[in-house]
Amino acid sequence: MNVDVVTQTTIDRPVESVADYVSDPNHACDWYVNIIDVQWKTQPPLRVGSRVEFTAKFLGRRLVYTYEFVELQPGAKVVMRTAEGPFPMETTYTFTALDEHRTAMTLRNRGTPSGFSRLMAPLMVPAMRRANRKDLALLKHNLERAAA
Repeated sequence: MNVDVVTQTTIDRPVESVADYVSDPNHACDWYVNIIDVQWKTQPPLRVGSRVEFTAKFLGRRLVYTYEFVELQPGAKVVMRTAEGPFPMETTYTFTALDEHRTAMTLRNRGTPSGFSRLMAPLMVPAMRRANRKDLALLKHNLERAAA
């Protein structure tokens, strides 16, 4: 079973502010509910080819995976893929200015679980969707509160 989870939100902040914040892996623990640690495997700043290790708690398991950033379009799109981890996954952030003060953000996770993760795929999709909704709600809260 393939995993393909798309979640969207509107954030009352300019697109550059949202994109800059979300694109910085150092902020991941602030808005991803399940991410508990971030370690750079290459030297910052972020660029195509950068590798970052994330540690997460998901479905009662500790997951450690390294993402490689494969596409960076400042203010528009970020794509990262697992270079090491429990299964191949691609995460994409897209940012669209709705006007000068509001941003539509889409978070997409897709991949093909293997091994134990493949057996868990039917549970993973709804759990990922719930987690992503919580993540985007927290991101929206944090960014809008910072602007107030």
